Amino acid sequence: MFLPTTSKELAALGWTNLDVILITGDTYIDSPSTGVAVIGKMLVKHGFKVGIIAQPDIESDKDITRLGEPSLFWGITSGAVDSMVSNYTALKKRRKSDDYTPGGVNNRRPDRAVIAYTNLVRRYFKNTCPIVLGGIEASLRRICHYDFWSDSIRRSILFDAKADYLIYGMAESSILELANALKNKSPEIYDIRGLCYISKTSDIKAATKDASILNYPTNYNHITIPSYEIVKQDKNKFTQSFHIFYQNNDPLTARGLIQKQDSRYLVQNPPAFYTNTQDIDQIAELDFERDVHPYYKKFGKVKALDTIQFSINTHRGCYGECNFCSIAVHEGRTVRWRSEESILKEVRDLTHHPDFKGIISDAGGPTANMYGFECQKKLEHGVCQDKRCIFPTICKNLKPDHSKQISLLNKIQQIQGVKKVFVASGIRYDLMFADEKYGEKYLEIIVNNHVSGQLKIAPEHSQNHILQLMGKSDNLPKIAKHSQIDNLSKISSHSKFDKSYLLERRSILEFKKRFDTLSEKCGKRQFLTYYFMAAHPGCTLQDMELLKKFTNEKLHITPEQIQIFTPTPSTYSTLMYYSQICPFTGKRLFIEKDSTAKEEQKNVITKNKKGKLNPQKSNK
Repeated sequence: MFLPTTSKELAALGWTNLDVILITGDTYIDSPSTGVAVIGKMLVKHGFKVGIIAQPDIESDKDITRLGEPSLFWGITSGAVDSMVSNYTALKKRRKSDDYTPGGVNNRRPDRAVIAYTNLVRRYFKNTCPIVLGGIEASLRRICHYDFWSDSIRRSILFDAKADYLIYGMAESSILELANALKNKSPEIYDIRGLCYISKTSDIKAATKDASILNYPTNYNHITIPSYEIVKQDKNKFTQSFHIFYQNNDPLTARGLIQKQDSRYLVQNPPAFYTNTQDIDQIAELDFERDVHPYYKKFGKVKALDTIQFSINTHRGCYGECNFCSIAVHEGRTVRWRSEESILKEVRDLTHHPDFKGIISDAGGPTANMYGFECQKKLEHGVCQDKRCIFPTICKNLKPDHSKQISLLNKIQQIQGVKKVFVASGIRYDLMFADEKYGEKYLEIIVNNHVSGQLKIAPEHSQNHILQLMGKSDNLPKIAKHSQIDNLSKISSHSKFDKSYLLERRSILEFKKRFDTLSEKCGKRQFLTYYFMAAHPGCTLQDMELLKKFTNEKLHITPEQIQIFTPTPSTYSTLMYYSQICPFTGKRLFIEKDSTAKEEQKNVITKNKKGKLNPQKSNK
């Protein structure tokens, strides 16, 4: 069933009041790919009465009051995407469209939605029950952070929104613990992992005593990091605090954090322990309608539904740790996956959906080919503090193994009613090369059976010094052996320029060669879609000109998927943008901050041979 969003639906369920009301900046899509639906359905499964108000009008009480007042808490999220990223391009131009709004017009999501919705609740419900923030917008703004849109250091969003609690990360276990603690008036509420709250003092025991809590919380050995006033004035201290913040995101190794903000203190407990395979299976098997709620569907088509309605989430988390990406901080650096049995059951259930036409749009996660393998050392002891899993090379302890995804895709394809299952979430070709036993076979089955015309890859750039700053390496993994690659450095050896960048990009060229060969062999006209980035910290116009030369002469394309770097909170790339220093070397960086110059970097790539700009499919 859909979660209720109108008083009429409450009456039909026989509910006179709700325990929890969730407010979201997206329209309400009841799908396992929609965070607010997952949280709501999970709470209902555990006996709580939950309703959803999607994209409420912030200028009146017509939406926010229609379900009454909850007895336990309000849960507020901006939706699947940060509201400022949803509303503005990297050049700070207002976006006209919104894939998560009925009708597609960007007119329903307020700027800084989490703050706007909290203010809306406070306006019409005085002295109400606790307000709890969650989702990507809140999660990435849980400590003092650099805000690109105002070009300033802002306090934790928990302070700016004047909310009561903030739940960060994927949040399923934390929100359930919080709901039970509020229901039972439990003294353990300040003990919850994944919880942030405001304290009048840096003494955690005194803080909980002051809050009339009888039992002290678990000793999480909190670390005090530089205060808001200090990091606002001192970029070195801001960098120091960010390092500590980033290093304390793994559940097995993290300590709690305390940061003074004005006269009070933000307290961040360590993250919740990761969900295991059984937990993720149970979440995926909740009763989802896989459609837009009828109340909102009448207002127009929701474009996002095309992507997520018949996609399968096979795993979560990413050990790629690209410096411009927020997944490591929000979703985790440890990959966790569903069981094959759970995924196959979901596919069989999909075949009975009235709208299913036999096509599964995607079977994957943040990166499709991370399914089914992890570093055993990391699973037992947590992430390494002094190195990363696949940068600058793939760690020998990771042992990439594509056999489980090969088996999974083959079994999905064989289910009656399934015509095609595509892998649309992108793959890491460095992981494929590193898997000597199954990597080649994996690419072969992907090319033969699971490409919908185009396969997404994200090389991001051609220049190695930019890739290093991005936390990406495109050299062949040292643990892989491919004698063919050595010959690539001899191509166009007469050109000094070719030697300098071909060696840096040889794995992408080898991947393209293999992809094209396999596509030709199976008689299919298929292409690679390359994602590149302009104006990343350290990137100059000359770097983009070199990238242009590489894409023209070696990839034989004029790229269309060019993204101008957007500084979003809680990433190392954003730290570089703000501080203008590499946080790993201490060296000064060139940072392009002029919007016209940023656009010029992008336009260098998108110009065709005649010097004209190709029409862009999206303005990123």
